Amino acid sequence: MDLSYRLYRGVELGPGSTVEDFCLLGVPPRGQREGDLKTAIGPGACIRSHTVIYAGNRIGKNFQTGHKANIRELNEIGDDVSVGTLSVIEHHVRIGNSVRIHSQVFIPEYSVLEDEAWLGPNVVLTNAKYPQFRGVKENLRGPIIRKRAKIGANSTILPGVVIGENALVGAGSVVLHDVPDGAVVAGNPARIIKDVSQLSY
Repeated sequence: MDLSYRLYRGVELGPGSTVEDFCLLGVPPRGQREGDLKTAIGPGACIRSHTVIYAGNRIGKNFQTGHKANIRELNEIGDDVSVGTLSVIEHHVRIGNSVRIHSQVFIPEYSVLEDEAWLGPNVVLTNAKYPQFRGVKENLRGPIIRKRAKIGANSTILPGVVIGENALVGAGSVVLHDVPDGAVVAGNPARIIKDVSQLSY
């Protein structure tokens, strides 16, 4: 049975890509007409069933999603990026190369994930210091996750927080302040407990 998917006008889908049933690619956001915003998805994509990708995204090669991923408009996404099942990426997000976003992750507007960042299941990034207060939309600040930083499952990162290069955030942490390069933090609120160079398996 051919259930197929919908490819809106203005979408360029690279060769060798696979799109599973019930996907919507290039959905126009509110205030835009179909085809107004160009959408480019590089070669070798694997977009699994029920994924929705809005218009205006620029996505590199070998992109893949789990089932029911939702990616809003006007994002920049690099090569070899994976977005897990039921994860949500809001608009105006910048994602580097080889980033891994596990299942049920939330990434709000104006967040930055640099190359090889890794977000475990159920990680929540936030961008509004005082939700629903006057002027909140003009002051949104997403977190910045630096190169090769790793954030453990069920962690929450507060608005504007910078997670340094190669840093590690322990599972279930609530991160209120910037994390230095190479630091290991854990807890609520998260505190530095060691350096990644001290980790052993």
